[in-house]
Amino acid sequence: MYKFLILVALFTVAAADSYKAEEYAPKYEAPVTYAPQPYSFGYEVQDKESYNDFDRAEKSEGKVVTGSYRVVLPDGRTQIVTYKADENGYNAVVKYEGEAKYPEYKAASYATPTYTTPAYPTPAEY
Repeated sequence: MYKFLILVALFTVAAADSYKAEEYAPKYEAPVTYAPQPYSFGYEVQDKESYNDFDRAEKSEGKVVTGSYRVVLPDGRTQIVTYKADENGYNAVVKYEGEAKYPEYKAASYATPTYTTPAYPTPAEY
């Protein structure tokens, strides 16, 4: 039995000696960087059923991105954002068109509950 344990220990030491962590360590390469590519896109949504009404447009010319978006707010106004993003950061101009409209406030009215006294039978009615 002892010979077997010694033999196993000997093989373990031999296997550990042949293992080199450097061989199995992950190798990382420098990330690939690409030159900025020009692009342009835009979309518009007008869905009366769901009350969605908005659009967006954006274009890039190298390192400068310009665009705008418009959305109809729940209060009836239209918010328009025009922006420019470049090496100086993100700069936006926000405008509102229209006037906010809110529904007229109506106080909730609830019927006053009425309670009646239960009618118990008299002993003669039993």
